[in-house]
Amino acid sequence: MKDLLKQYLPYLVGYKKQFFFAVLGMIAVAVGTAGTAHLIKPVLDDVFINKDVEMLTLMPFLLVAVFMLQGIGKYVQVYYTSYIGQDVVRKLRDKLVSHITYLDMAFFKNMHTGEILSRVTNDIARIQMVVAQIIPDLIREGLIIFALTGYVIYQSPKLAFYFLIIMPIALFPLSKLAKKMRKYSKLSQESTADMTSRLGEILSNIEVIKSHSSQPYEQKRFSAENQNVFRFIMKQIRTNALTSPVMEILGSVAIGMVIYIGGKEVIDGHMTVGAFFAFATALFMLYNPIKKISALYNQAQDAITANTRMYELLDTEPDITSGNKELTDSIETISLENVSLTYNDTPALRNIRLEAKKGDSIALVGDSGAGKSSLVNLLVRFYDPSSGKILINNSDNKDFTLTSLHKKISYVTQRIYIFNDTIASNVAYGEEIDEERVVEALEKSYAMEFISKLDDGIHTLLSESGDNLSGGQRQRIALARALYKNPDILILDEATSALDNKSEALIQKALQELKSEMITFTVAHRLSTIEDADTILVFQDGEIICRGTHENLLQECPTYQKLSRNL
Repeated sequence: MKDLLKQYLPYLVGYKKQFFFAVLGMIAVAVGTAGTAHLIKPVLDDVFINKDVEMLTLMPFLLVAVFMLQGIGKYVQVYYTSYIGQDVVRKLRDKLVSHITYLDMAFFKNMHTGEILSRVTNDIARIQMVVAQIIPDLIREGLIIFALTGYVIYQSPKLAFYFLIIMPIALFPLSKLAKKMRKYSKLSQESTADMTSRLGEILSNIEVIKSHSSQPYEQKRFSAENQNVFRFIMKQIRTNALTSPVMEILGSVAIGMVIYIGGKEVIDGHMTVGAFFAFATALFMLYNPIKKISALYNQAQDAITANTRMYELLDTEPDITSGNKELTDSIETISLENVSLTYNDTPALRNIRLEAKKGDSIALVGDSGAGKSSLVNLLVRFYDPSSGKILINNSDNKDFTLTSLHKKISYVTQRIYIFNDTIASNVAYGEEIDEERVVEALEKSYAMEFISKLDDGIHTLLSESGDNLSGGQRQRIALARALYKNPDILILDEATSALDNKSEALIQKALQELKSEMITFTVAHRLSTIEDADTILVFQDGEIICRGTHENLLQECPTYQKLSRNL
C-alpha cells in the first residue's frame, strides 16, 4: 500500500491547482462534519435544557451553513479529484499502449491479445481508482478522523481514551483480510484476462466455428473461463464483506464502553447531557470514516495487483532497439552474411548468404516452415539474427533507426490488414494523405477499377478488417499501401493469392515496370508469380539448398522440380 501511494502521489504534483482546490474541499468536509457534531451540544444544553430562544433562532441557520459547507466541499473535492484521476489514467493508458507498440514481435507471439487488452483496459480501470478515488478518499477521511478525534479529545479526554485504545485492535484482522484480498484479486484479474482471450479467439475465428457448428464446444470452453472469473470475484466479495462485521463488532464494544462510562460521568455531574451527546455523536461519526478507510485498504489490494501487472508490461524492454543513423540514401544493396536465426532454441535459419542490388527480384520458395517467412522477418527487423550480419549499403542494419529503415521497406503480408478508416487513409497509412499519390498507387495495384464505382471513391469508409470488401479487393488495397511509400525494398508474402489470374497478371506487369526502382522479395506459392524472378531461392529446413533462375532450377534442382509440380 505504501509503495502504491509512493508511486502515484508524485503524479499529483502536475496538478497543483486542481489538488489545491480538492484539498480545500476535503478540509471543508472535515470541518463541516466536526461542526455538525458540535451543534448537538448547544441544541441540548442551551435550547432544550436552558430554554435559550436566541440560540433556537440561530440554530437552523447554523445547521444550514454547516451542511452547505459540507456539500460544497464534497462537490469541489469530487470534481477536482476526478479530473486528476481521469487525466492521470489517460496518460498512463497512452504510455502503456505506446510502450506496447514498440515491443518485439516475439512478445506478441508469446502473449495472448486478450491478456494485453485486459491489462490496458481492466487493470488500468483498477489503477484509476487509486488516483481518482483511493488517494483522495484516504486524505478526506483522514482529515475527518483528525477533526473528529481532536473534537472528542477536546470534549472528554477520559472517554476518548477508551475508544482510541480499542479501535487499533481492528488493524490485526483487517491486515489478514487485506492479504487474502490481494491473493484473490490477482487470481481474479488473471482469470478475467483468460476469459477476454477466449472471447477474442471466438470472435476472430467465428467463420470456422459456424462452419463446424462448434458453438456448443466453444460455449463450454468460454463458460469454464467465465466460471473461474465468477468464483474468484465471489471470493473477493466474501473477504471484503467480512471487513464490515469486524468493524461493527469492535465499534459496538468501544461505543458500549463509552456510553456506560459517559453515562456515569453525566450522573455524577462531571459532564452535561449536551456535552455527552455531542461527544457520542462525534464518536458515531468517527466510526464511519474509519470503516471507509478499512474498505479503501481492501480496494487498494485490487489496485496493487493491477499495478504490478501493468508495470510488468512497462518494465518489459524490447531486444530490437533502434540505431542512431538515419537511412537517408536510397538502398542500393542488401546482403546477408552467414545469417542464422533461432526461435526459442529452435533453429529457423542456418548460414544464409545472399546479395541483392537495386533492380533485383528475388523469389523465396519452399515447403511450409522451410524458413521463407523467417528471412522476411529479418529483412523488416522484426527479429535480429542469432548470428551473422545483415548489411544495407555495406552498413549493419542495426545501425539505422527503425523509423528510417521502415520508411524504405514495404511489406505486404499473407494476412491482409485493413483499418476501420477510409480507403485513402488505409493507402497512405502513417503518412499525410496526398490524393494524387493515393490514386496513383491504387491504379498501380488495379484497385481503382472497383473503387471508382463506389459512391465516395477513395473516401469510402472501410469496416473493421475490411469485411465490406472481397479478399482480392483487400489484397489490392494492401498492395497500394506498399506502393504508396515508394519503397526501396518491396516484400510480397503471398500478396496476390486472392486475385484472379487476370488481375494477378496485370499486377505482375505493373511490378515488372517498377522493378528497376527497388529490390523485390516475393514469397511464392504460385509458379506464375516467380517465373520472371532474377533469382529463386529454394529453402529446406532453414537452409538455401538451391538458387538460380526458373529454367536453371527446373533442370538442376530436384526439390524445385517437385515444388514446381505443386505450385
